[in-house]
Parts: sequence; C-alpha cells; structure tokens
Amino acid sequence: MVFRKAKKEDSESIAGLLMLASGEVMYKFIGEKDYLKAISFLHFFVKQEDNQYSYQNCFVAEVKGEIVGAILGYDGAKLLELRKPVLEYVNQTYSIIQVEEETQVGEYYIDSFGVLPTHQGKGIGSKLLQYVINEKANEGVGKIGLLVDKTNPKAKKLYLKLGFMPVGEKELVGLKLYHLQLNIRSSYSYDVDGENY
Repeated sequence: MVFRKAKKEDSESIAGLLMLASGEVMYKFIGEKDYLKAISFLHFFVKQEDNQYSYQNCFVAEVKGEIVGAILGYDGAKLLELRKPVLEYVNQTYSIIQVEEETQVGEYYIDSFGVLPTHQGKGIGSKLLQYVINEKANEGVGKIGLLVDKTNPKAKKLYLKLGFMPVGEKELVGLKLYHLQLNIRSSYSYDVDGENY
C-alpha cells in the first residue's frame, strides 16, 4: 500500500472517492440529486488548480496501482480563497447558493475523505488518515479539524479513537454536523499501524 500526494492524473479516481463523502453537498451545489451531473461537477474542479476541491489538496492511498482512498484537506485560513472559484461557477451555472464557513483560521481542515466500498473495513481509511496527520505534524500544524454528519456515528467513532475531540457543531447546506479537532505537535507521529512513536 502506498500513501502519497495526489497528481492531476488521479483526478477521476479522486472525484469518485470524494463523492462518497461529499455527495449531499454536491447535490446542493447543482440543485438536484443527479449523480452523473454531481460527479462531473466535482471532477471539473478536482482536475483544476487553486480551488477547494483541487487534486493539489489531496492525498491518496494506492493498492496495486489502484487508488482506493482519498483525503481532501487544506489550511482553514484559505477556505474563502479556495471556495471562491467554486461558488462563482455554481452561482453562474446553477443557482445562487449561500454556503456556511465549515472551517477556520488555525486548523488544517479535512474537507472530504472516501475509501472505495470494496476496500472498506480493511483499515485503509484510518491508515491514510494517520499518514496525513503525520505529514501535517511534520509540517508543524497544530490542529486538524473535520466535520462529521450526525447520522454517521461509525465515522465519529473512528475519529474519536484517533484522538479527535468534539469542539462544537456546525451546519453546512442544511446538514447537521459535529466539528471535531485533533491537537498535534510537530514531534508527534503515527506509524501506519496507528502506534505513536
């Protein structure tokens, strides 16, 4: 298994994985629950640079040459800058939509996180997340934040097990979410089995 920064040629695979986690948000953006339109919309931005969903902001897990997991994340301070081209496109192409700020200054924000259904339950998701935590710790990031849908207790349990703590609640395009954060320090690392060293 290989964990790495994403490349532009990974964009189609990444879009499919991010749809697993962010499908409801994409449907809100395009104004209808049409999977093909939503994934096409998402793929358009994943393959571009300098936006919220860009491959530049992704890490992937690869097994035997196949991308089986992806995490999209970025500096919370850059949210509005990264979101701007997405919302401009949505407002011009679909309809005017107001979107709440899901992150903030002072945290590296994990926007979306998906693992292929055929590879779920094998620990790939937690190992990929641990890889990203380790990368950010080595960069000196102090906090990692994410949102978990209140209807997904399994995901919340995974994050709590990894040391994330509830810090509040948020609403995003009508979805009710828990805001979780992990405090890290630059000397703190995980190995791929989740042990500290």
